[in-house]
Amino acid sequence: MDFVPHTEEDFEAMLGAIGVASFEELLVNIPDELKRFELRLPAGLPEQALRRALLALAQDNANVVTHVSYLGGGAYDHFIPTVVNALASCPGFVTAYTPYQAEASQGNLQAMFEYQTAMCELTGMAISNSSLYDGASAVAEAAIAALNVKRHRSKVVVSRAVHPHSRTVLAAYMHGLGIEIVEVPATAHGLTDMAALEAAVDDKTAAVIVQSPNFFGCIEAMADAGAVAHGKEALFVAVVNPISIGVLAPPGEYGADIAVGEGQPLGVPLAYGGPYLGFFTCTDEVMRKVPGRLIGMTTDRHGRRGFVLTLQAREQHIRREKATSNICTNEALVALRALIYLCALGREGIREVGELNLRYSHYAAEKIAAVPGYGLRFDAPFFNEFVVTCPVEPAEVNRQLWENANILGGVELGRWYPEFKDGLMLCVTETKTREQIDALASALESLPCSTR
Repeated sequence: MDFVPHTEEDFEAMLGAIGVASFEELLVNIPDELKRFELRLPAGLPEQALRRALLALAQDNANVVTHVSYLGGGAYDHFIPTVVNALASCPGFVTAYTPYQAEASQGNLQAMFEYQTAMCELTGMAISNSSLYDGASAVAEAAIAALNVKRHRSKVVVSRAVHPHSRTVLAAYMHGLGIEIVEVPATAHGLTDMAALEAAVDDKTAAVIVQSPNFFGCIEAMADAGAVAHGKEALFVAVVNPISIGVLAPPGEYGADIAVGEGQPLGVPLAYGGPYLGFFTCTDEVMRKVPGRLIGMTTDRHGRRGFVLTLQAREQHIRREKATSNICTNEALVALRALIYLCALGREGIREVGELNLRYSHYAAEKIAAVPGYGLRFDAPFFNEFVVTCPVEPAEVNRQLWENANILGGVELGRWYPEFKDGLMLCVTETKTREQIDALASALESLPCSTR
């Protein structure tokens, strides 16, 4: 089937309009040797044979089904209720392009409006945009928004306990803009050094960025960090795991001006790193500097409820120098999954998932800390991730867990934190059972590399 919708008559009309007799005349400036290029591909397979071949390849993949996974570090294995896939697969949503235009369908606009409402309810913030590309770009966009609010300031202070990927993206966004980025170290307790934070923040600082639970899973003193930022009239950016809000105070309660994060835990599967979604919420003060777009609810002249694109300060809509961002990419379908997940669980469900994550991860930490040769790297309170010290290189522990026990181990901290190179970060969510956690502890104790 030819998927080009134009007929021969259409082609003739277009060629006549531009004054050429044939399509080949358009190619006269291309050398003949390039025109003779042939893409030599093997013959296609029948559908059934292709399906068998792809299934055979898929069976070589390791995943959270074939191997019990304790990986975390920003992407988490959570249970996704069937209703999320069922509703998000409706053709009207699956086939819709991310609607930036004002004439976008009411159904998509309503879904985005409801997503914004749910994120405000979750975070306790006044405003939510209709999502961004991912958590890392949301952190960078938060810094841009703060710099746009504090127009005469040119400094961003960020904790080194913020996800390394987010800090890398932040640096990329700031490159060439004359913005100073100051990274505040983490202490031996796995928390942001508050004394160093206070020393780094001054009257040139536009934003202070702290993550809680931080990259190590440790729970930061966010109210104290916010007080440091506000003491110098800087904006306080909180980076949060949305599931943790089920058991921890939401950003709106401890004075965050902007709250952002990775929304993947909200009904989005682990899929080789994406597509995910970044959420962006803020106070009224920041509203007109929000990247992306805001959906509003109104009534038409007949009094019927309707939804509109209220704010969309992107460079394709206004003068480039007035734009809040020149990217603001998002996937509305992924945000829809987060909305359905939040609605399916409700307040009590989110709290229950958070409590299970807290309970199971602490049970796992106690079991592993009791294994000879292993111990907890930090003593700070943590959510669903914790760091253990290992008797040998963490990479060797991971290799032996993989080969001997079909277990995907944790994140090796030495990749980003040389000072914690003996640390292996493990993640435990509600998908793990007590038996699986016991099996992990037993596997660690029986590994050839472990000390007994």
